[in-house]
Amino acid sequence: MSDDKTKVGGADRRTVAGDEPYEVEYFARKHGLHADQARDLIARIGNNRVELDKAAEQLKA
Repeated sequence: MSDDKTKVGGADRRTVAGDEPYEVEYFARKHGLHADQARDLIARIGNNRVELDKAAEQLKA
């Protein structure tokens, strides 16, 4: 069965997909963290990108 071409939309950039290794690696690299630290933040805070960015900045400070 082919994809439904009527269902189109962009990726949801408001969230970090914690179950996708490339997303975790990107987030970690963006903030200068280890991947384990990024996973811990995602597990603790959730996948809201704005909240995660704030928490990562506080972690680095």
